[in-house]
Amino acid sequence: MTAIPPLPASTPEAAVNDPSAGTRPRTVPGPGSRSAPGEAGVPDAAGIETAGARASALHTPVLAWFDQHARDLPWRRPEAGAWGVMVSEFMLQQTPVSRVLPVYEQWLARWPRPADLAAEPSGEAVRAWGRLGYPRRALRLHGAAVAITERHGGDVPSEHAQLLALPGIGEYTAAAVASFAYGQRHAVLDTNVRRVFARTVTGVQYPPNATTAAERKLARALLPDDDTTAAHWAAASMELGALVCTARNEDCSRCPVSGHCAWRLAGKPAHEGPARRGQTYAGTDRQVRGRLLAVLRESAGPVGQASLDAVWHEPVQRARALDGLVADGLVEPLEGGRYRLPG
Repeated sequence: MTAIPPLPASTPEAAVNDPSAGTRPRTVPGPGSRSAPGEAGVPDAAGIETAGARASALHTPVLAWFDQHARDLPWRRPEAGAWGVMVSEFMLQQTPVSRVLPVYEQWLARWPRPADLAAEPSGEAVRAWGRLGYPRRALRLHGAAVAITERHGGDVPSEHAQLLALPGIGEYTAAAVASFAYGQRHAVLDTNVRRVFARTVTGVQYPPNATTAAERKLARALLPDDDTTAAHWAAASMELGALVCTARNEDCSRCPVSGHCAWRLAGKPAHEGPARRGQTYAGTDRQVRGRLLAVLRESAGPVGQASLDAVWHEPVQRARALDGLVADGLVEPLEGGRYRLPG
């Protein structure tokens, strides 16, 4: 991504910038979620050892492909800096690039540094988030900006442990910022990368629903040894999953490692795990929450109950959604039955 230095001229792999694929649904391991070796999508010890032994055969073609096909996205440009990378990582969680781009540009124009965002109320972050969805991400990004300003003098820290200690930042985001902004060697595992590794190495169509310890071990085994190449590999494998090795309608004819893909060579066996259902939106509490927040975002001041009641017909669901927004810190109740974004 941004500050990743170019590969040395002596390095055979062609280098480009970063990842930030299409939709970036960050799969967060649930408590107690464990998958044993041998389950669908989980490589066993032999598979991990084999992957490590032939990793270089994957690196060269994938990095060369990335050099030719990586998208020109604003958070991949040097001027984005570590803050631009971090903002993109928050926004791209479960949201496609096409929806993120306009909001990202407006966000960085208004808040080019963490301190700029930290100086404003968290409600302004929620307002500027617009219709990206999952607005708690805006609160988390604001919280991270406040912590960066208070703990690190307004500069996004480069150390993985310091990134991980910021509020709202988990293992994926810490590794992504350290890798894409600072060119460090980390296993960056989003859904796109996990799908590429599941197919090319493990030989299954989809990875498990939650990231497993075996997947992390496999990702580390596939990492190139030096920081610069490893950072580019993280970006390239993510882009491959976003553009070619997609969840549906994968285009193996365009894949630079189709000849090494265990899933393709096995005849593309169908997924044997739990059914993978798409998320519904119409009629859900998420839709109601979005409509309620839209009223508050568009208002310069507090909003009365009647204005909120007008956007959804079912009172019980509407009240439940509003209570959830208050509990999540996205809405503040005021006296007289009025509501506003957090101040």
